Amino acid sequence: MALTYQQSKLVKDTLPALREHGEQITTTFYRNMLRDHPELNNYFNSVNQKNGRQPRALTSVILNFASNINHMSDLIPKFERMCNKHCSLGIRPEHYDIVGKYLLRAFGEVLGPAMTTDVFAAWEKAYWALAKMLIGREAQLYKDFEGWTSWRRFKIDRVVPETEDVYSFYLVPEDGRKLPEFLPGQYVSLRVRGPEGYAQARQYSLSEAWRPDYYRISVKRDEGARYANSVARSYFHPGLVSNLLIDQMAPGSTVELSHPAGDFFLDVRNNTSTLPLVLISAGVGATPMVAIADTVAATQPGRPVSWIHGSRRSVPFEDHIARLRRSHGSGRGSGLFRTAVFKTRPAPGDDGDAATHHHVGRVDLARLDPHADLHLNNSGAEYYVCGPERFMMDVCDYLKAQGVAPARIKIELFSTGDLAMKRS
Repeated sequence: MALTYQQSKLVKDTLPALREHGEQITTTFYRNMLRDHPELNNYFNSVNQKNGRQPRALTSVILNFASNINHMSDLIPKFERMCNKHCSLGIRPEHYDIVGKYLLRAFGEVLGPAMTTDVFAAWEKAYWALAKMLIGREAQLYKDFEGWTSWRRFKIDRVVPETEDVYSFYLVPEDGRKLPEFLPGQYVSLRVRGPEGYAQARQYSLSEAWRPDYYRISVKRDEGARYANSVARSYFHPGLVSNLLIDQMAPGSTVELSHPAGDFFLDVRNNTSTLPLVLISAGVGATPMVAIADTVAATQPGRPVSWIHGSRRSVPFEDHIARLRRSHGSGRGSGLFRTAVFKTRPAPGDDGDAATHHHVGRVDLARLDPHADLHLNNSGAEYYVCGPERFMMDVCDYLKAQGVAPARIKIELFSTGDLAMKRS
């Protein structure tokens, strides 16, 4: 049942208090819930719990929800990313009962007398209105998974270094069954046992076009963890699972994967467009772009593609991208597949050859040909952006300033906080 006008007003009236105390509420929520239900540590990122990122992200979600309480149906596209991530982690309807109980309790604990009986009832109704929408969407996603709705064991078949700090893992299902197709750009959740004894899952983009017998992910080492002895470990250890994979998981080791998911993808099943495709990435953000480029080369060979990438020194998949460029044209400046690579720290002797880099410095779209590289003259061109969050927002701002409609820009964000909400 929809909220009454008065209930909606009560929810919106809590916005000032939520802005002031929101992070305290979400921190209290996680603390109490995980204390009473330690088994739920298997679903949450322990690092983001300790460094505060997860409470901050939840605070942003709550504020966004409360601000749009009168237009809840409009929220579903904004929470599509959340639904995909929930399904990739195995979140079930019964988990919403626990979350609702402890979230509302945290509201009361922090807000005190302001959380009157009427306000509590309004928020309880609002929470379940949203929960039912999310549960319904997640049920649809699970149905699309066609039976693979939990964790599946994979063996690491081989590990291939792509750069000095990026490694590709080739993962083969232990049961030998054919792997389902995915849309290029999507991710899998990979789960291992963390140092505190709980399972830890992280999302990794699939970095190759679909194959029926294995999936490939490409993982970047987190160098910050090397300095964790002198600074709070939780802040310098975001690469907990990635570094464990690189340092401890040799060929023959086993991991668990969930079904491919994610709302960042090129829909090659229902979209046979020949309009230009512009891929813009930085660092390990190249991983989903390779899967997209491979798939387009195989299924839409007449489609113009521009790949723009920024790296410090080495470019992930450099040889592979060079082969794609050669097979679809004769160099950077011609053919259907164009590249533009920026390096901030090119190696000595790296003089800007087309196989290495074209520009020194950070990615600067203003230095590129607006038509040949960016296709800004084509009102149907599509733009896919992946890299650090600030990089992605800067790219989006630039493209919008050049007249690109937001609907034509897709960015890859795994979080559900402020920046994630800006995507829509």
